[in-house]
Amino acid sequence: MANSPAFRVLSTLDESASHAFIEPRKKIYDSQDVSAFLTSKAYTDIMTWILQLNRSMFPLKQADNTTQAWTLNSDAIQYSAPIRQLQQLLSKLQDIIQEVPPDTGPRRFGNISFRRWCEVVESRASDLLRECLPAELLQRRVSDEGATAETELKAYFLGSWGSGQRLDYGTGHEMNFLAFLGGIWKLQGFPKTEPGAEERAIVVGVIQPYLELVRLLIKTYTLEPAGSHGVWGLDDHSFIPYIFGSAQFSPAITETDLTPEEGSLPNVPEPSTIIQRNIVDKERLTNLYFSAIGFIYDVKRGPFWEHSPMLFDISGIQAGWGKINKGMIKMYNAEVLSKFPVVQHFPFGCLFSWDHDPNAVPPSTTAHSTSGPQSRPVAPDGGAPDVAAARPMPGAGTQAPWAKHGAGTQAVPPMGSTAAPWAGARREAVPTSRPGAPGAPGALPILPDTSRMPPGPMSPTRAPWSTQTRPPPSQDGNADVPTKAPWAK
Repeated sequence: MANSPAFRVLSTLDESASHAFIEPRKKIYDSQDVSAFLTSKAYTDIMTWILQLNRSMFPLKQADNTTQAWTLNSDAIQYSAPIRQLQQLLSKLQDIIQEVPPDTGPRRFGNISFRRWCEVVESRASDLLRECLPAELLQRRVSDEGATAETELKAYFLGSWGSGQRLDYGTGHEMNFLAFLGGIWKLQGFPKTEPGAEERAIVVGVIQPYLELVRLLIKTYTLEPAGSHGVWGLDDHSFIPYIFGSAQFSPAITETDLTPEEGSLPNVPEPSTIIQRNIVDKERLTNLYFSAIGFIYDVKRGPFWEHSPMLFDISGIQAGWGKINKGMIKMYNAEVLSKFPVVQHFPFGCLFSWDHDPNAVPPSTTAHSTSGPQSRPVAPDGGAPDVAAARPMPGAGTQAPWAKHGAGTQAVPPMGSTAAPWAGARREAVPTSRPGAPGAPGALPILPDTSRMPPGPMSPTRAPWSTQTRPPPSQDGNADVPTKAPWAK
């Protein structure tokens, strides 16, 4: 993956040609549709856009043999007028939080006031977009009756902030914001500069402020994770800061170098330092990866290896930040773009088209793309199917792992856990009693350490390749403190 996309750039629309913009619509109803999405032009464009932004964040080798690294407070990054207008847009969205304070009633997750916040944003969306984007860009259309470019951009903009209905936020909404920015790029809404310069400004000047706004929304309205693995996922809400943040610490490159797949920039923090709060507090001010880690510390309690085991395991990688970056790209493809619960709500129009990409490689059938409904009859009118008709056939669901198959029962193969794709497997013994008194009289039974189990129905998402080991309870006074959001009562 690192070879061919190294120089690929998201193509822009020809301003002299007409484009039939349409109201973006849902196209993914079952797992077969996920496979179709993975061979669509939209998928190709989204991956190209992510790789383009990712490459721009790698440190740059300069002609005088010095290295220019890119930090969140770097003076070397210049912001164009469109970038500054998007920053103003995010600032106005933040101001709406003051207009819609959270409800004071007893509620652990999902404050009902977030629904009102979404309604206010939706009612002002057109005005907000027209204030930050040129009118000639937004009003492009084929005919007076057809949809405009604003119609498509607005759909991705509104899908970027979470669900007012479900009171949650996740990587699917984050993907919508990437599509919103990618749509502006395709419409030539950003100036043409030297390779990587504008992309870098987008990441640091727009995506990072977006992530900060989302984190404020999560804390203010106690939003639940959307489509999350829970404790066994990479992160409850976000993914892209780990991609771009690991690129910041990766080896420096020239404009013609291939994207590195291992190694680190000299004198940067080791991946293992994410468990040291003082280092995280310092680095979160300049690095997207540590900024995301810092937010985890803000909202979770207990040992890091307990509430974020995947990130803890990744911190033990010895091959450097380049290796982590490569793995994050692969994991994003598998855990976000290939997962039915994540991509099912993504809408398709002209900017991100459902049409088949003739150069696409057919995806292999995996647990990622089969994690949703398995069949969908076509409605007589060609529209969306009946909800009841889309339910999976009996026997195809997730069975209790302790259940035995009786006579005439078709065995359902267990679904393997999702591990970081760059790692090798490792198995360890499963303890059966509390540490410190194995087999002793009166020893309390404990749940098996499923993080070390071979793949199976109950296996969590982990990175089992890491040499990082969990500290024993005696090394952390909070080892027995449960993981919970600090706002929970």
